[in-house]
Amino acid sequence: MKLNQELVNAAIEHINRRWPDAEQAVAAALYLEDGQILTSISLDNFNAAANLCAETGAICQAYNMDRRVTASVCVSRAAGEDEVTILAPCGLCQERLALWGPGVQVAVSDSNSAGGWTARTLLEVNPYYWATEFTDDGAWPTTADHNG
Repeated sequence: MKLNQELVNAAIEHINRRWPDAEQAVAAALYLEDGQILTSISLDNFNAAANLCAETGAICQAYNMDRRVTASVCVSRAAGEDEVTILAPCGLCQERLALWGPGVQVAVSDSNSAGGWTARTLLEVNPYYWATEFTDDGAWPTTADHNG
């Protein structure tokens, strides 16, 4: 499945359901290749070292289900705001999503687009992926390469 407004809306619905009054709220939604949507939230703890990115839960769920992720979106909303901000995946989440290859689409903020976001592949977001140095042909590692 390609990244679309339905996936963005799923993340927004999840943030509104799970964090309706939070000072800072972050949620994510992922498409699996059959169109199923997985959602998750950031795990904020008193000890900041234990915090997790919003995408992490859904990524782990997809991995445990042995299902391929095709697209990901992360949204954030500040306290008292109605609008959400689209967040490109951080470096850690890019690494987590790399399990499914450079074609995974992610949402990035884009003030020039009608919806305020644009879909980009991981390769477009991270054209110099470090792990290509460890493959025989310089290509992105396959899922099998990640699994050792």
